[in-house]
Amino acid sequence: MILMRNLRLQYVAAVGVSLVFILFTSYLLRLNLDSYVAQAPELVTQPAKNGPNEATSSPATLPPPASVKEKEPEIKPQPEPIPETRPEPGNITKSKKQKYKTEPTSTLLPVIDNFPLAAAAHSASDLPSIPPWNKPPNPHVLEKTPLYIGFTRNWRLLQQTVVSYITAGWPPEDIYVIENTGTMKSNELGLLSLQNPFFLNHTRLQMFSVNIVVTPTLLSFSQLQNFYIWMAIQNNITTYFYGHMDVIVLPYEDRYTAPLESTKPYDGFKTIYEKAVDALRLATASSYSPDPNSSNSSKPWAARFFAYDRLTLVNREAYESIGGWDTAIPYYFSDCDMHDRLKMYGFEYNGPDIEIGDFCDVSGSLDDLIVLYRKKRTVEAGFTVDAPPPVEKRAEEMGEPNTSMGKGEIGQGWESDELGSSAYKQLLQVSDSMVRLKNGGDPRGRNTWQARQHGGKGEPYYRDSDGFETAIQMLTQTGRNIYAEKWGHLTCDLLPYGLEAGDEWRVRHDWEEQDG
Repeated sequence: MILMRNLRLQYVAAVGVSLVFILFTSYLLRLNLDSYVAQAPELVTQPAKNGPNEATSSPATLPPPASVKEKEPEIKPQPEPIPETRPEPGNITKSKKQKYKTEPTSTLLPVIDNFPLAAAAHSASDLPSIPPWNKPPNPHVLEKTPLYIGFTRNWRLLQQTVVSYITAGWPPEDIYVIENTGTMKSNELGLLSLQNPFFLNHTRLQMFSVNIVVTPTLLSFSQLQNFYIWMAIQNNITTYFYGHMDVIVLPYEDRYTAPLESTKPYDGFKTIYEKAVDALRLATASSYSPDPNSSNSSKPWAARFFAYDRLTLVNREAYESIGGWDTAIPYYFSDCDMHDRLKMYGFEYNGPDIEIGDFCDVSGSLDDLIVLYRKKRTVEAGFTVDAPPPVEKRAEEMGEPNTSMGKGEIGQGWESDELGSSAYKQLLQVSDSMVRLKNGGDPRGRNTWQARQHGGKGEPYYRDSDGFETAIQMLTQTGRNIYAEKWGHLTCDLLPYGLEAGDEWRVRHDWEEQDG
């Protein structure tokens, strides 16, 4: 009993001490708080700065009690404020007058349409028929044969290429012009003028019965090539052709000899299209039928070149398997990278070009595209060197360009020429002269056609022609630098230097002296 009484007394005493401690602590905290509020009245919640009717987002946070010693804040050096590179228009102050470059002026004459008859035509029925020996197969061959032709600048050259393919026998419904101008729907709506480098005549192409695909934005060459792969994937096409837009395509009429005692017109003559289909069939045949165009029949094929890549047949699966084109190399050298990688990763493409016709690499246009239709009593083939007129000739002495040459009468009857005629030889001779001019005969370089037009100011998506060309050249040089860094090599010959798959970005520069 005594033990129980002692435990009860100890318990009561402990509870009492605890209550006294809690009351005393609360009293001290209250004193400190009252003292703090009296010393800092400015910390009472202020009205919102955004307006009298808006509340602050959160109450002010109180600092620690005065009894707690605060740590001295660390003072860090503040960086110099970065000046705004583009101040608001109202804050701009010009300290000095800008020094501008000399305003570029073109001494070239304005371009004119190179197909006057089509410009005056109201429908496809107003155009002449294609040469009878170049008619495409009817019905269409079993194979799918899309031909992709990319376009960015120079409508005259694009129109010349399209018309030459059609008159050489390629089915127009298989031709796809990929408008890669970056001008959105401006050409479709007819908002750009002929002098604008990015002008494309949708109405004319529809009259020719070809297809038009507009890219969502301006693509580089390598991006455009990947876009072709994407189109093939979307349309479930395993092979496709692509071509340049600066060529004149002519069949080998001068190599044709009619079979003896043949009564069928043009018996045995094959068009460029028919020969391209033959190459497609050989490339896709079973392994039991080796392709004579193959450089190594033991390897899967990747491509077939007909005039290097002025016309190319692509095996989509091969291009996909190595990751497509390297878009870090936007223009020149992207083909060197792609074609050598194909071989590195076990594919083959033909060695010598497959000869199916003349692919004339040109930088200018025939004076009148009517000559490609090979009709009698029109005009002779000819071309005008696209250069500034002589200084001593005044503008009025030059006269107006002849826009009616070969126009004829809409609806007139047309009489076809003969296969391999003198008109064909004249056309071939003129085309050869245009090739020589582009490849060494023009002191201004090969690709002057790309920056030929300088108009379009004030039109949608206008770009300064010279500035755009300068930007392309800068991007091209950057692509060359990236190619050299990627392979440690400067030129388009990776395989002879022993470079292999997997060497990308791992090899030192072979043009520099290296230790060890």
